[in-house]
Amino acid sequence: MAFTLTLLGKGGSGRSTLAIAAAMALANRGKRVLLFGQDAGPTLGMMLGTGAIGSDPQAIGSNLWAVQPAATTLLERGWDEIKRLESEYLRQPFFRNVYGEELAVLPGMDRALTLNTLRQYEASGNYDAIVYDGNSDRATLLTIGAPEVLSWYVRRFQKVVAESDFAKAISPFVQPISMAVLSTTNLSSTPWEGPLGEFQALLDGGRNLLADPRRVAGWLVANGDPVSQALAQYLWGSAQQAGLTVGGLFLNRSSDPGAIGSDFKPLTVTAIPEQTTIPNWDALIPLMPDFATLAQQAPRPIEIDLATQQVKLFLPGFTKEQIHLTQSGPEVTIEAGEQRRNIFLPPSLAGRSVKGAKFSDRYLIISF
Repeated sequence: MAFTLTLLGKGGSGRSTLAIAAAMALANRGKRVLLFGQDAGPTLGMMLGTGAIGSDPQAIGSNLWAVQPAATTLLERGWDEIKRLESEYLRQPFFRNVYGEELAVLPGMDRALTLNTLRQYEASGNYDAIVYDGNSDRATLLTIGAPEVLSWYVRRFQKVVAESDFAKAISPFVQPISMAVLSTTNLSSTPWEGPLGEFQALLDGGRNLLADPRRVAGWLVANGDPVSQALAQYLWGSAQQAGLTVGGLFLNRSSDPGAIGSDFKPLTVTAIPEQTTIPNWDALIPLMPDFATLAQQAPRPIEIDLATQQVKLFLPGFTKEQIHLTQSGPEVTIEAGEQRRNIFLPPSLAGRSVKGAKFSDRYLIISF
């Protein structure tokens, strides 16, 4: 079980420097660490002093590996997996003569490819910790929040198709047609249930992984610039909305953790003094906190209180005007910023309608 850490902050705030320092600190503590850089540029390799970082993990120190996969490489590897699944479900595959190197990476596809690669590294058992250095704060959150959003669309797609007049009309013919087209005879109802079921299970696993602060956590990065701090506040709320627990804040280029004020309470603030052009890793590494412990002590994104019949979401950085709530059966959807959060109500609340909602002390409190 690997612990995955990602840093969120304004461009130029020192995210990559602190990501490297965090990876080195975890490696020094005996963890097998993978530093995953999404930006395809030369910066990461230059900062590490190793030259170009490749698409496969390479050792850069004791207990420390680095990888910087190109999107085209990830697409080629992912395409092989798509063809494997296709051959499993279809007797006459469509894509068997199409190769990954012939394809272009469509906009947004790089996020899905990155997320899948992170999942594979996390599940490999080769690493105790993964430090993910995304190429921007917004893209990082969209990548992390992808299972939540995609899960919503898959569920809606299945429901719409299953309840459509077309599906009802063809249902008597689905089983024999499916047996003729698909490589299986174990079909309960519809031909799309197998592939979509696997995909939904994968998304659910990603959502559950993200919800566990023992396995995934984010850390904010800000400096003395008010814009940097305001963006960190927004990213804090957006991360919580995506289901990612934020465990603390790095106050970069400062020696006084109190300079940030009370805006980020109750997070632990770690002050990082000004660095020279070439970071002093020996000075930075001892400043790195105990990420896993602090993440478990931080406010959770969601709390469900059955005694009071309330659901509480911690949404710092947002105002009540920026939050939109809808209910569809046993599911409540919260939209804030660029993130959509879907809440599956427990059985004791699933049959109840929302009676009221209020925004108080950075918490959205929903009553049933």
